Amino acid sequence: MTATDAQVRIMMRERNKGKTQIQAAGKANLSSRKTVRKYERVGRLPSELKKPRGYRTRPDPFEAHWVEAEGLLKNAPGLEAKTLFEWLCEQHPGAYQEGQLRTFQRRVSVWRGLNESQILTLEQVRLPGEAMQTDGTWMTELGITMRGQAFPHMLIHSVLPYSNWEWGRIAQSESLLAIRVGVQSALVKLGHVPKIHQTDNSTAATHQLGAEDQTATGEKRGFNLEYEQLMAHFGMEPQTIHSDRPDENGDIEAANGALKRALTQHLLLRGSADFDDLGSYEAFLGQVMEKRNALRRERLAEELAVMPLLQAKLWPEVRELRPRVNRTGIVRIQHNGYSVPSGLVGKRVTARISEWEIEIWYANQCVDIFPRLTGARKYHINYRHVIDSLLRKPGGFRQYRHREDLFPTSVFRQAWEALGTQLSPRRADLAYLRILKLAAKGLESEVAAVLEELLASEKRWDDQTLSQRLQPDQGTIPDLQENVVNLKAYDQLLRVVVSGD
Repeated sequence: MTATDAQVRIMMRERNKGKTQIQAAGKANLSSRKTVRKYERVGRLPSELKKPRGYRTRPDPFEAHWVEAEGLLKNAPGLEAKTLFEWLCEQHPGAYQEGQLRTFQRRVSVWRGLNESQILTLEQVRLPGEAMQTDGTWMTELGITMRGQAFPHMLIHSVLPYSNWEWGRIAQSESLLAIRVGVQSALVKLGHVPKIHQTDNSTAATHQLGAEDQTATGEKRGFNLEYEQLMAHFGMEPQTIHSDRPDENGDIEAANGALKRALTQHLLLRGSADFDDLGSYEAFLGQVMEKRNALRRERLAEELAVMPLLQAKLWPEVRELRPRVNRTGIVRIQHNGYSVPSGLVGKRVTARISEWEIEIWYANQCVDIFPRLTGARKYHINYRHVIDSLLRKPGGFRQYRHREDLFPTSVFRQAWEALGTQLSPRRADLAYLRILKLAAKGLESEVAAVLEELLASEKRWDDQTLSQRLQPDQGTIPDLQENVVNLKAYDQLLRVVVSGD
């Protein structure tokens, strides 16, 4: 029977107590006292008696062609074992079977371990108060909804690597404005300023350098001017990770995962992932982060003791631009287009950009508010801004570049398609545009409700039919009789007053 190290230790302990070999064997669950005698004689554990094996127990099935495979691995280190195995099967038909793939993968793995070098992750010594790391992480897996509607968003998450203190703000993209809001919120909550602020190579903070700059700096990316100004304003040194080295941002990446797991548990305790508005959701996030930070007070105190107080004024959470409205009634803001009232064509307006909304101001008046688009080359077209131009030029409707935005809901598209089956294309377009004008002048929901009724009926209809249904019933005006006032009644009142004197 083969004994384990634990059994031999028990056996030796019993022998030291004066037990016999048979008693010690029984205590260690060994079947024979011969085993006890053997290990008493050698005085070593079973693991210490094993010798490394320098020979194979079975022949190498790839020995005949391993030199070819090894040559390819040396020339192309990125070659996968499965691809290389398929190549061997093609070069030597019948020599290998599909079931040998796993054996070949193990052979390649051993070769890589003995012959290839890798870049190591170097553990860093974190000093108190030295750095803050910020990263944007998507919160999709939490399944958050706002009043039953999906709410795609991300968290601008800031962490102090030494104490793991954290804070974050909700955003819809990892824009420079979002980073500004997230970093400022963390600094305000902290009340102090770390020496270094580190991010990854997101386009919000960095940009691709030209060939000359790359040669001069030795880096592929450089900081954006506005981001550098933000760091200088708060007295922090900007720092980023090297390209293709996400492990250098390991502290914040680990914190992202830990926070999401904690939020998942608190959502289960809450019983719902649905919130009434953004404010209630951010309040929930703040409560969870406060609870987590409460466990880090001691190490956080070490950081606060060496960090300077926050004294710089906060940058506004709204960014202002001064774009000009083009002749199509669209203003370009951060690579996206938004329609504005047609009267502003050619005018320069003020766009006040926040994380979720954009306000358009002209002559000190707010003329429109719309949700901020993320990404690039997207458009937000309000049919109310273009309907008058389309009614004057109805022929431009079908080929209008932003025609899809002229269907506020699916019932409007269905109405246009239904009109197309009853009228000529030009008349159908004109009738639909008149319907859209009614929606722009009144309540869109009322027009949509009447359209649903008309679509459900089998009768022919057009914009006139809808207009008549929308007009309220005036009813009949009753005849009013003229009320004649008799002034003699006032004379009687005067007589009463005189007689009283």
